[in-house]
Amino acid sequence: MTTDSKLLAALGLHRFGFGPAPGAIAAIADDPRGALLADLQRPGAGLVSAPSAPDSAAASRAFFEYRAKQLAERKLAERARRTSAAAAGNGSASDKATNAEAQIAAELPERDEQNVGVRLVEDEARVRIDEAVSAHIGFVERLVWFWSNHFCVSTAKSISMAGAYEREAVRPHVLGRFVDMLIAVETHPAMLFYLDNAVSMGPNSVAGINRDRGLDENLAREALELHTLGVRSGYSQTDVTNFAKVLSGWTFINPGVIRHGGEFVFAERMHEPGAQIVFGKRYPEDGMEQGLAVLADVARHPATARHIARKLAVHFVADEPPPPLVEKLARTFSDSDGDLKEMAKALVMAEESWTLVRSKLKRPSEWHIGALRLTSSRGNVGRFMRAQALLGEPMWRPPAPNGFADDQAAWIDGLPRRADIASNFAARVADRLQPVALIDEGLGPLASADTRGAIARGGSRAQALALLLMSPEFLRR
Repeated sequence: MTTDSKLLAALGLHRFGFGPAPGAIAAIADDPRGALLADLQRPGAGLVSAPSAPDSAAASRAFFEYRAKQLAERKLAERARRTSAAAAGNGSASDKATNAEAQIAAELPERDEQNVGVRLVEDEARVRIDEAVSAHIGFVERLVWFWSNHFCVSTAKSISMAGAYEREAVRPHVLGRFVDMLIAVETHPAMLFYLDNAVSMGPNSVAGINRDRGLDENLAREALELHTLGVRSGYSQTDVTNFAKVLSGWTFINPGVIRHGGEFVFAERMHEPGAQIVFGKRYPEDGMEQGLAVLADVARHPATARHIARKLAVHFVADEPPPPLVEKLARTFSDSDGDLKEMAKALVMAEESWTLVRSKLKRPSEWHIGALRLTSSRGNVGRFMRAQALLGEPMWRPPAPNGFADDQAAWIDGLPRRADIASNFAARVADRLQPVALIDEGLGPLASADTRGAIARGGSRAQALALLLMSPEFLRR
């Protein structure tokens, strides 16, 4: 590993953070590793201040009330349309006008249906974006984004709760114990709704018998395959089914309930009675504690240590990470009982994490935040989210429960679209900047002679800035 401190500072900010803000490379050049470790020790690291943001339960109730109001307005408009249509038999111009107005009125709520949901998402997104842009180092915030994607939910299904879910289930535990985060996400209404466990009933439960309903295995399967053990780790379909029985009754109160709607609840009458065997171990009937016991065991399983270690190494270092790095992280996970701060420290201290080979292509969101940081821009949340959708990474809207992909193959074809967005962005902000001077602020010693020359030859400030943002050194971790 090189001893060039400025090179290591620039490398560390790109690999472990969102890229440098002006002055950041110089600020940490004396001790790049120490700066990253210090980011983990900040009081309240990972948490955000959002005093005006509702919790997920309140957000789900607000969205429920909005939808109910919209439905009532549509029904009233439809009644008016039918009344007008019945009265239009005389064919008068005024009757026809009234009928047309009623039809228009009936259509308007449809166009407006998602407004409360969109506002909730944008308000949460603004908090997230501001935190990433303003972070001094950005390491902890990158960890938040990593874990939020690992335990992903989607606004496509739960528009009201996705942002609050990250604040409530991920951020408080991002430097805590893995088992605590696991329990927090698996009991969160956003996850229970996203993976359909809210309607899962044990076939022999009171509710299952009375309603002729049964299990939904989605949460149980993804909790094993994606959240903990990983694929090909030895569990069977029987394990999935029995785990689904264990998790039956984990649901939430209907958001239409005025005071506690949207809150998690264990519904005993939906829970499958009796002991269950999962992964070779017998778990006696113990209500909700039965499920907590299974989660605690899979959280500490060696397969979980390997799965999490490799995924963390892939995210920060390389699509094919060095095996010794994965082994170090897995050992740290097991030895520390899943202490995620110790995992983060081990990642920073490992020599393999500081390879000068920068093969990782940043995901669109990280690249986008990096552009805002380098140019000291805040940006418009709506514009940011639209750009992310165009780049294939809409915020909190992954294509599947395994989250957004973390390998180059998934994002390389989108580089031409990044170039378009970089050009549009540069045209808005370049007049107040000196792109050539930003090379040292954003890349420092990472910048090659070819990159420096291309930016210097830019025909305008906007073109030079766009070239900087699309340079190989800025695109990669």
